[in-house]
Amino acid sequence: MRSSNNRLWFLWRMKRLSLVKASTSITSAKIQVNGVHLHYQQTGEGSHTVLLLPGMLGSGQTDFGPQLKSMNKQLFTVVAWDPRGYGKSIPPSRDFPPDFFERDAKDAVDLMQALKFKKFSLLGWSDGGITALIAAARYPNLIHKLVIWGANASVTQEDVRIYNGIRDVSKWSEKVRKPLEELYGHKYLAETCEAWVDGISRFAENSDGNICQQLLPDIKCPTFIIHGEKDPLVPQAHAEYIHKHIKGSRLLLMPEGKHNLHLRFAKDFNREVENFLR
Repeated sequence: MRSSNNRLWFLWRMKRLSLVKASTSITSAKIQVNGVHLHYQQTGEGSHTVLLLPGMLGSGQTDFGPQLKSMNKQLFTVVAWDPRGYGKSIPPSRDFPPDFFERDAKDAVDLMQALKFKKFSLLGWSDGGITALIAAARYPNLIHKLVIWGANASVTQEDVRIYNGIRDVSKWSEKVRKPLEELYGHKYLAETCEAWVDGISRFAENSDGNICQQLLPDIKCPTFIIHGEKDPLVPQAHAEYIHKHIKGSRLLLMPEGKHNLHLRFAKDFNREVENFLR
């Protein structure tokens, strides 16, 4: 009898372990959206679906390791995508037409629709934050909640100066440059970074440097803006502007946070975000 009980316990335990493994594994795939094959990673089995949107030159692999690994897999289904021309969503090569943020927003939403997610939240970092702002404004019926950090809704001449300071990737720290060189190769990384600087700097020629300022009042979903007070790439005034123009939004300033606060302070970041999303 004891042997039979031990066997049943063993089988139950193995089943539990297999379920845990299934819920914590990260799958990767590609799906055709708007004429391109977009790469994405997915993990978790929760009822609340979250899309992670990476920054300039970013991908799920390079930008969201701690979130894919550690966000609550029982509460959330987490999807991280590589925008066209980034990560494993190559080809095509990345380009920066005047509407590249709008194009990314449509690609991101259409990707989630293709994956059969009817409603989802957005977590956008840097360029991904801009894309998320546009998506939340353009597709209000699809977006549950919005979290952005390191994002801006306009480009000032000071921003252009900062962007030109990172134009030459050979001057980046090895810690930042190396994983991107491994992903892209030096030539593609260098050329795409220069093209990005030129592409985003063109917004400074618009009235008030507008990227998506006029869309902010159209964002109706609960919105959480996080900003690192030591961010060297995006001045705090951008976060404050977005907070002021999205009704009911919440702003959290992290005194020691830099541009990559979700990586450096991943545990605190994940806790704050999960509490907001619940």
